[in-house]
Amino acid sequence: MKAFIVSNEQLQNDYYRIRFDAPEMAAKSGPGQFVHVRIDERNDNILRRPFSIHNAENGQITVVYKVVGTGTERLKEKLPGDSCDLIGPVGVGFSTPDEDVIPVAVCGGYGAAATFMLTQRAKQPGVLLLGARSAADIILTKDYEERGFEVKVATDDGSMGHKGRVTELIDQLLAEKPGRKFFFYGCGPHPMLMALAKILKERNLDGELSIDHFMCCGVGACFGCVVKIAAPETADGWVYKRSCVDGPVFKLADVYAE
Repeated sequence: MKAFIVSNEQLQNDYYRIRFDAPEMAAKSGPGQFVHVRIDERNDNILRRPFSIHNAENGQITVVYKVVGTGTERLKEKLPGDSCDLIGPVGVGFSTPDEDVIPVAVCGGYGAAATFMLTQRAKQPGVLLLGARSAADIILTKDYEERGFEVKVATDDGSMGHKGRVTELIDQLLAEKPGRKFFFYGCGPHPMLMALAKILKERNLDGELSIDHFMCCGVGACFGCVVKIAAPETADGWVYKRSCVDGPVFKLADVYAE
């Protein structure tokens, strides 16, 4: 659909939040799904860009993005009243947290955008474990806190919160809340997700991870975004699945942690 831009604001540094007027799409969207965006019609910008849906309410689709190349640089230049062509919502999203569990979002950088809608669906206050290289890449923490989530931060350089990996916060959380039942939702860089999968499995914890890859078509036709998914019945122990339509969210038990 052709969606008109309501706002396009800078969050901090190279991070921006854009809102599209898309009532029908917003009504169908859930946490962990994405929209495939054609930013403009220029010949050197043919392929769409996949962006996680940060929020979907009041008839609007919200996306958080970081300016990293020509496509997002052009998206940053878009003004209210301009439009983009959207396909969405696409993909398998996160499940709704059960009433008896504490939902824990474990995110790297702006992976926190993809898990934010869980704050609307959680039956009890949850926790955000957010990691990044430095404080400059820590975003959306106030948004989570306003929704009742406890926020814990880890940075590689120690400029904010715990100095170290975000996965190191998991054992701290378990020690602080003994006997509680958790369900983990992960989104972030691939190495972080693989480390997260191993830790959760070692501790017999359950969850879902958003594992994506570079996308071309975004609708399952080109098989350009495949990821390895566990398949114990096969000789290799894994098979390829398309992250755009079979995922991007996969159950922890199905994640092939290399």
